[in-house]
Amino acid sequence: MPLQLYEKEQILNACLGVFARHGYSKTSTGMLAEAAGISKALIFHHFQSKKNVYLSVLDDCIEKLKAHLALDDLLQYTDFFAAKEKISLAKLAFFQKYPDVYKVTMDAFYDPPSELKDEIAEKYGEQFAVRNHILKQLFAQVPLKEGVDRDEAFELVMVMMKHFEEKFLAEVPPQRDFDPDYNRRLLEKRSRFLNMIRFGIEKK
Repeated sequence: MPLQLYEKEQILNACLGVFARHGYSKTSTGMLAEAAGISKALIFHHFQSKKNVYLSVLDDCIEKLKAHLALDDLLQYTDFFAAKEKISLAKLAFFQKYPDVYKVTMDAFYDPPSELKDEIAEKYGEQFAVRNHILKQLFAQVPLKEGVDRDEAFELVMVMMKHFEEKFLAEVPPQRDFDPDYNRRLLEKRSRFLNMIRFGIEKK
C-alpha cells in the first residue's frame, strides 16, 4: 500500500531529525523506525534502504527550501543584486527556523557520505547548473559601463560568491549547528564586496 502524503511527510520529518542529530553513517534503520513510530519492516517496505530514506529526506529539504526562496520565479526580479540579497536573507530566515534542514543539507553537499557522494553530485548538479543559468539571465539586465564585458563581469561576481562559500566552509564545519549571527555577518560582508564590484572602489 502506498504511503499517504501526510504519513510520508510525518515519517520524513521524524527521519530528518535523526539524520540531523547523528549524521548518515551513525544512523541505523532501527533509529529511523523508532523515531517515525513504525516498524523496520515498514521502513524497508516503503523505502527499501536507509540510503533511500536519506535521499527522500534530502529531496524533501531541497523542495521546501526552493519553495521558500521561490527559486523557480527568479526571473521575476529585475535587479540582480537586489535578488541575491533578498534570496540570501530568506535563506537565513529559513535555516534559522528549520535548523535540522540546515544540518542535513550541509552534510549532504559539503561532507556527503562516501557511498552517496557521486549520486548526490549527479542528482543535484544539474539543478545548480540551471540555477546559475537563470542567474546569468538575470545578470543580463544589469546596465554595465561602456567597455565592460558582460561575461567577464558575471564571472567576477561568481568568483566572489565562490570565495565566500569557501570562506564559510573553512570557518564553519558541516557538523556545527546553524549560527544566525555568524551567517548574518558573513552576508553583510558579502554584500559590501558585491557593492564594491557594482559601484567600484576608486575615488573619482
